[in-house]
Amino acid sequence: MAECERVDRSNQGMDKSITLPPDEIFRNLENAKRFAIDIGGSLTKLAYYSTVQHKVAKVRSFDHKVKEADGDPLYEISVQEEITARLHFIKFENAYIETCLDFIKDHLVNTDTKVIKATGGGAHKFKDLIEKKLKLKVDKEDEMTCLIKGCNFVLRNIPHEAFVYAKHADSEFRFQNSNPDIFPYLLVNIGSGVSIVKVESEDKFERIGGSSIGGGTFWGLGALLTKTKRFDELLQLASRGQHTNVDMLVKDIYGGSYGSLGMTGDLIASSFGKSATANKEFSKEDMAKSLLHMISNDIGQLACLYAKLHKLTRVYFGGFFIRGHPVTMHTITYSINFFTKGEVQALFLRHEGYLGAIGAFLKGAEEDNPNLYSWGENYAGSSGLMSVSPDLNPMQRARSGTFDMLEMDRLERQLVNLPLLQDASSYIPDTVDLTEDALAREYWLYCFQEALDGVVKRAVASQPDLPEVAERAEKFRQKYCHKLQTLRHQPFAYGSLTVRSLLDTREHCLNEFNFPDPYSKIKQRENDMALKYYQKAVSSLEQLSWEQRQFALVRGLLAGNVFDWGAKAVSDVLESDPEFGFEQAKRQLEERPWLVDAFDQWLERLKGPPHKCALFFVDNSGIDIILGVFPFVRELLYRGTEVVLASNSAPALNDVTNGELQILTERIAAMDPVIQTAVKEDKLVLVQSGSSSPCLDLSRLDKVLAMVVRERHTDLVIIEGMGRAIHTNYYASLSCESLKMAVLKNSWLADRLGGKLFSVVFKYEVPLKPHQELAALTPS
Repeated sequence: MAECERVDRSNQGMDKSITLPPDEIFRNLENAKRFAIDIGGSLTKLAYYSTVQHKVAKVRSFDHKVKEADGDPLYEISVQEEITARLHFIKFENAYIETCLDFIKDHLVNTDTKVIKATGGGAHKFKDLIEKKLKLKVDKEDEMTCLIKGCNFVLRNIPHEAFVYAKHADSEFRFQNSNPDIFPYLLVNIGSGVSIVKVESEDKFERIGGSSIGGGTFWGLGALLTKTKRFDELLQLASRGQHTNVDMLVKDIYGGSYGSLGMTGDLIASSFGKSATANKEFSKEDMAKSLLHMISNDIGQLACLYAKLHKLTRVYFGGFFIRGHPVTMHTITYSINFFTKGEVQALFLRHEGYLGAIGAFLKGAEEDNPNLYSWGENYAGSSGLMSVSPDLNPMQRARSGTFDMLEMDRLERQLVNLPLLQDASSYIPDTVDLTEDALAREYWLYCFQEALDGVVKRAVASQPDLPEVAERAEKFRQKYCHKLQTLRHQPFAYGSLTVRSLLDTREHCLNEFNFPDPYSKIKQRENDMALKYYQKAVSSLEQLSWEQRQFALVRGLLAGNVFDWGAKAVSDVLESDPEFGFEQAKRQLEERPWLVDAFDQWLERLKGPPHKCALFFVDNSGIDIILGVFPFVRELLYRGTEVVLASNSAPALNDVTNGELQILTERIAAMDPVIQTAVKEDKLVLVQSGSSSPCLDLSRLDKVLAMVVRERHTDLVIIEGMGRAIHTNYYASLSCESLKMAVLKNSWLADRLGGKLFSVVFKYEVPLKPHQELAALTPS
């Protein structure tokens, strides 16, 4: 969240002296192409599309047929400019609309836009001002249509968008898994009144009910009762109030509970019931709290009745009455739980305030069809969910001059679920939720802070000849430090806090300051070195007996996985001892039995028929991919199994990218007839995963990869590495056989799992057959 500088001036309705730093709020405005605006009673939400120019690392193979001199690098690395699309959403108070429009007008240089899409109750009020300032024609869109379009967009594109609010839990927010099928659902929009909308598909929705008793009722009656005119102040009063001083409870009438009707003594029998008989004054706080309960319970019961009538279990609440306030979310949640006996959950949205602006923007962008693409939240440019605890952070949103931002980047690939997930709706990528685990959260935040110097150093070293590299690296450090500080106080800012989200936030910040691949030169050097030993490694494996070879292949794969520059215990060794190699890594491995050891079961399986096709999610460059993965893949091919190698679409740490893997495969094929034949006969294929993370989310993979998996009838999934198989997917259930293997290169994590540094996890999992599942569910 960014704040503007203010200078106090008396006798002035609005402060004209606000300074808005363009690099923090209205970012990339000079390349803005299209606008939309949603103006409510107190807040304005602006949306625009821009083209962002940033640097990407590209690799290009040298022609080794021409020159094969020792010391020649395998490929060249170049940093090139690339244009991508970004959506910007900014939220601010209506009091600042004129100043913001002036700022936009002054910085708008490259747009050919003639129209601005507008929605919300204030769109008519500010129409003339917008047209005068921006010289754009205001085209008003239907408010409810925009709201639904925006809701569909965030549910489809932002993981952990929806959450349940639990006031007294360790974490206030319990984020929901992204469900591939978002329909049908009920949207309860609480503005001045209440609209209840059933949404069945992208374009099919119906207002099925509503009420005149909504947020306007709370505000109006609250103002009459308390003489408090500001909505946020009214909620603050309610947060400090005790409704039982005003409300008549069941026990006030019957002396206790009413057992035969199942009513507890603490249940409200009559809202404001005590005010009719008590001869005393009631506090503003107590009256505000009683009013909030009365209206929330009424809305909650109405929502439950409509949900039951239409057989819907997903009910999302939005509108200015909600706006992330803890008191309203808690009372709505309590009401829904009470009336449905826990069968329906009250769901709220992280970006609820942006739905109208997003929908209005999408209406104006229909010719570009944004829904054809997948989009991802840019953590580097988004402010995240604010703390809603009134005690910890008293109503930041009420402070004038506070701005809230959301940025969404268009992804090159359309992302879908892995078809082999046993149940996509219940799949959770991350092993540990740091939002709920305070001890783990403190450790990993410290760990990422400690690693920052090393990341900055490698970022600078990756671009020795580019301008202002030290200044950009320092800006990256400051940005990521700020993000870590935010997450320390608001771990829920970007959804569930996990090791994966900490890594992804770091990658976003690096890209923000044009460091697309800080480990590029390290990867290049290690790939060159490992290739020289490939033929020797394969030759020594071929001399072993079949059973010895299977163990040596697994051990080699695990030893290769030690070479992970993302693990401090390893990077310290690699920097201090350049001679540390494959054989030394093997000696570091834990002896069998391993911490998790299913090797015997895997060996037994290999004595059976070959798998039809194996999908292998690979990890690191250098020794890992060349001396660990390729010999293992070679054995699978030799057995008659087709292999799909899935690698990152873009760089992350020292993980091999698809571009690098293409070149490595070509070089290995030139040395190895088995690999060469497999490539030629299309039995070894390389596919982008769609990811640019050291971790792996199987619900957001390249659509082409999912298609290949289906077409080849894949029956084995191999996931390698600490990020992909431990921090994520450790508990992932697949509908086919799977191998998950990694070396624990973090002593704290190893200790948590009951092991030690360089302990081995080797999981071989076979899905239960239907009759086995039934037997497992049947009580003995």
